Amino acid sequence: MSLSPRFIALILALLISLITTTFLAFVEGVDRSMLFVVAIACFVSSFFLVLYTIDIIVFREVNKMYRTIHKLKMKDFNMVPRKRLIRESNPLKTLNDEIFVYVTKKQKEIDELKKLELFRREFLADVSHEFKTPIFAAQGFIHTLLDGAMEDENVRERFLKKAARNLDSLDVLVKDLLVLSQMETGDIKMNIEAVDILQLSLNIFGRLENIAEDRNVTLKVKPDDLSEVWVKADQDRMQQVMLNLIENAIKYGNDGGKVIVHFNSGKKYVEISVRDNGPGIPPEHLTRIFERFYRVDKSRSKERGGTGLGLAIVKHIINAHGTKIAVMSKPDKGTTFTFKLEKVFQGAHPENEESLTSQASL
Repeated sequence: MSLSPRFIALILALLISLITTTFLAFVEGVDRSMLFVVAIACFVSSFFLVLYTIDIIVFREVNKMYRTIHKLKMKDFNMVPRKRLIRESNPLKTLNDEIFVYVTKKQKEIDELKKLELFRREFLADVSHEFKTPIFAAQGFIHTLLDGAMEDENVRERFLKKAARNLDSLDVLVKDLLVLSQMETGDIKMNIEAVDILQLSLNIFGRLENIAEDRNVTLKVKPDDLSEVWVKADQDRMQQVMLNLIENAIKYGNDGGKVIVHFNSGKKYVEISVRDNGPGIPPEHLTRIFERFYRVDKSRSKERGGTGLGLAIVKHIINAHGTKIAVMSKPDKGTTFTFKLEKVFQGAHPENEESLTSQASL
């Protein structure tokens, strides 16, 4: 129950007046008129004295809190104005509620900063490790040649090729980091146009045909009777998305498995999914696979190659298209990546892209 200063003063004044007049009633020579005067005098004086005392105490405490808050420079503190606060039925409770809300908000921000700090440390450690591996390898090969192995033509050629491969890996890593950084800062713009996502996927099948044949993986598009699937997207970036998802499905799926790109056309959007029937991803890893350098099985990932930034880049590209990517996976049953793109409706000529092209910042 919320009690106002006036109500408290009224109750106390009545009690003081009642107690005083009760005691005086037992005193000889005191008549009713005198009791009435004493009761009124006690009530009035007690009421104003208690009310003034409570107001002074509340006012002083509220002022102290205000001074403390202003010293802390809480710009985002949504506080009730002081004059209105004093008129509240219980200003101290109101102020306490405001402070509690603010403290809760700040605690969440502190927790988020701690998470970001942990992420920063992990990221620096991962970057250092990823750079160290190709640099040390190339450095070892080159120093071996300089120490005398250069005279042997076979050794020289073999070591130079190995050093070149490691430097190429380092170059890819730097480029991926640069792309990811530009996407996060909004420096890269999305050139949205009409894209045949079906033909784009078939082209990627052709590019990855050798890798698929090495692992005896079958590449399919479903439904089988589709001839074209037009969506609004940045063609180069969407090609990067599909290449990464399909290549991952081939590399991390089972030998002799299947990779299926499925298109489900709705009223406004086309749902695209890339599915494999590989070993799947354990549930504890699903929430982190889009983090930079995060690998489910680090030793296996190293064998398959890659920078560990592919899915992080995929997530940013999909987000830049105004949608999100989802992943579902079950152990030994495969993994499915799914996202939606806005549909190009029939009747819109794909070559007339002036109405579709727009610049979308990340």
